[in-house]
Amino acid sequence: MKHLNKLFVVMLMLAGFSSQAQDSNNPWAISFGVNAVDTRVSAASKLEDQFSQYFNAKDNWNILPSVSFVNVSKYVGSNFSFGVTGSVNKITKWVNPRVNNGPYTVDNPGDLNYYAVDGVINYSLMSLIKSKTIDPSIHIGGGYTWIGDDLHAGTLNGGLGLTYWFTETVGLSVRSTYKHSFEDVRADMPSHMQHFAGLVFKFGGKDTDGDGIYDKDDACPEVAGLKQFNGCPDTDGDGIADKDDACPEIAGPAEFNGCPDTDGDGIADKDDACPEVAGLKSLGGCPDADGDGITDKADKCPDVKGPKENGGCPWPDRDGDGVLDKDDKCPDVKGTAANNGCPEVSDEVVKRLNDYAKTILFNSGKSTFQQQTYPVLQSIAGILKEYPSAKFSIEGHTDSDGKDAANQKLSEDRAAAVKNYLIENGIAASRLSSVGYGESRPIDTNKTKAGKANNRRVEVKLVK
Repeated sequence: MKHLNKLFVVMLMLAGFSSQAQDSNNPWAISFGVNAVDTRVSAASKLEDQFSQYFNAKDNWNILPSVSFVNVSKYVGSNFSFGVTGSVNKITKWVNPRVNNGPYTVDNPGDLNYYAVDGVINYSLMSLIKSKTIDPSIHIGGGYTWIGDDLHAGTLNGGLGLTYWFTETVGLSVRSTYKHSFEDVRADMPSHMQHFAGLVFKFGGKDTDGDGIYDKDDACPEVAGLKQFNGCPDTDGDGIADKDDACPEIAGPAEFNGCPDTDGDGIADKDDACPEVAGLKSLGGCPDADGDGITDKADKCPDVKGPKENGGCPWPDRDGDGVLDKDDKCPDVKGTAANNGCPEVSDEVVKRLNDYAKTILFNSGKSTFQQQTYPVLQSIAGILKEYPSAKFSIEGHTDSDGKDAANQKLSEDRAAAVKNYLIENGIAASRLSSVGYGESRPIDTNKTKAGKANNRRVEVKLVK
């Protein structure tokens, strides 16, 4: 049995190291202080007697007035830690069992040296009570104890502890452990209580950026930051961590992901094409003073509505006829909307043209003009220029003298001569055509000189 106890204790001690209140940030802890040994427990025959004088330190406790224990431990997760405690003491009070229900007797065995090495499995209740400073715990374990030169045996241990944390890494710890010895060794090594009180220091936490937040909990472990942002920085101080801030170096509200809105138009500067002038979201944050849907900076007429096709300016109407130049086929001459902005040729105008045409004189039998005809041709050209979109047909006619074929060709040549003169004097060729009818369309009798003169003519017709 004695050897089994020793084997059990060694297995516990090899399991690991731990102490109260460690966590994954500071996995290691060391504690040291004083311990007290109370041998009264084994002397009591009843359980209630074992703990009835728990606090009777004066009569029952053996205390060495110096640093008398050291504990080294490591956190392993889920509130559990494992560790080892080494302690020394002097046994000057040995509590003997009652005889015939008489009182306990206390002997001085002669300042026996006390040594113990104990493995500890500790479970912290700190998270259960949701405290940041009070840390109650329970523990079990086993160890080996030596008293004097001859007494030594393994024990099975269990107890309670309480730590008060002054800071995140420094605390005051008290612990009471019941050390149970088994029957086959109890005559040499009694069951007893050992109490511990001392300081505990946690360490081992890694803080790469030195911002006071351990790397495990630091969302930005390599850049110093603030605790409220899990260790991430807020360079511009706008309350938004740089990693979530679209503009980390310029302060801005959360609604714009940390970017400013200088002109207050509800569009963050980074998305605002005109960040210093309030504008419309539909126009990228730029203003549109005239409301024509074109930003002022791109509008050639920012104070007057106009179409995009004309650079934001209204279409002009140079001739003032109510037809915009873009739609006006005669932008410099007043006309009517029905005629696409061009003036309409009235019957009166056609009559004037033909009044002039009747006075065109050719050299006899030829298509050349007599000198006095040129002013007449100039007048005709002037009228045609007033109607720049109108098209005209120049028609040539002869009397019945001579052969039909010769008359046909002469009429064609004379009509063409009038057309060519008008083209040479500014009338677009596309607006004019010419045709000859010879003697086929007389307007008077060919039996008289006056009738023949009327039949030899040029007529101007409006092409519709």
